[in-house]
Amino acid sequence: MYQNASLLAAFSLADQEPETPQPVIKRPEGEPVDLVRRAILNLLTGVITFAITGCVGPPVLERQVLGYDEVTKTLDEKLLLLNIARVSNQEPVHFTSTSSIAATFNWTATLGASGEVTESKGTNFLNLNIGGSASENPTFSISPISGKEFTERVVTPFQDTIFEFLVFQGGRIDQAMRLMSAGIEVQTPDGRFVRFIENDPRRPKEYEEFRRIAAHLQWLNDNRQLFVRPLVFEETLVADFKSVPRAEDINNGFNMGLRWRQKPNGNYELTRLKGGRIVVANFDPMALTDQQRFELDEKIKKNPSGFVYLDIQPNGPGGNFPIQGAIKLRSMFQILNFIAAGIRIAPEFEVSQDVPIEKTEAGATGTLKINVTDNSPDLRLPTVYYDGHYYSVNDTVWDRKSFLILSILFQTTIGRIENVGIPITISK
Repeated sequence: MYQNASLLAAFSLADQEPETPQPVIKRPEGEPVDLVRRAILNLLTGVITFAITGCVGPPVLERQVLGYDEVTKTLDEKLLLLNIARVSNQEPVHFTSTSSIAATFNWTATLGASGEVTESKGTNFLNLNIGGSASENPTFSISPISGKEFTERVVTPFQDTIFEFLVFQGGRIDQAMRLMSAGIEVQTPDGRFVRFIENDPRRPKEYEEFRRIAAHLQWLNDNRQLFVRPLVFEETLVADFKSVPRAEDINNGFNMGLRWRQKPNGNYELTRLKGGRIVVANFDPMALTDQQRFELDEKIKKNPSGFVYLDIQPNGPGGNFPIQGAIKLRSMFQILNFIAAGIRIAPEFEVSQDVPIEKTEAGATGTLKINVTDNSPDLRLPTVYYDGHYYSVNDTVWDRKSFLILSILFQTTIGRIENVGIPITISK
């Protein structure tokens, strides 16, 4: 018959010394000792199970989320390289996007305990059974990016605001120009076309001149003497308002960026601050009067949005190499074609600096060099296998930065992918 019981709180064997007093479990009147032992074991099981679940769940989720993000990034890199390889083989481009990933994660932990409590000398046992399981059910939505809207975005030249964004955020202007620009259109002061300087190695003299202009602009930018910014000026909406505007009109207009101002004759005019086209110049556009900025914007607007106004005046910094005109931007397809042509058809070449411009770092020979090899390159490099060859980004800081810019431009081209093509859903 049981008279007392030993309670162990460890998962290993515990020796009992004869002279050590044993803890006594006192049960309430009429309650069996087995129920007390079972309650203690259930409590211990619950605590350990909760600890196991709390420690296992979050790390699993973290690894899976970061893993999906890495896979998505790698797919975007491979798609860009794959389409460069296609264009270099005179094949059409095609893009596919993983529009969404919905994954359900389930993890469970089970723990069972059994024990034997006796009053005799010897050893008491506490047996634990620990088990766990995890499952993952991802669903991928893969959207072929096609159709009229996407095609128009691919073949439409980038807007000047995209160029300004890349340079304003600290990018090299010569690198952005060499990647994004089809060339420079030289114009007269009134905006009439004079000639075109093409950024194409198949026209060596024009290509060399373009590279030197890009290098000169980079030197000005490095020395804080180049301004790349939008024109900002006040646009007049109402020139002569003879009545006094109501207070609510003034308040509402203020919230919308509108401004009422009383004129010397007592009437009012309504204006708003407006951002105009982008300029690249060796003078500060804010030093101009508001009217001069407005007139300059009106002249620039004669060019499409894919032209960036360029004005290096002879009386300013770097004026020993003056030029006035516009940087003509490429479309996404033209950029891919330019990079692909550099693999075999029209590789870029080094340009000498024996010209009347400031000393500057000319940058790499190629805008974005793509290596084609029979063997797999370093796994750290963006790489894709196509038609029996490996296409990879050249392992230099310049080429990796150019590929980063290309990735950003591609993301701006894709835009929103909802309702583009027919999505393909794959459940695992």
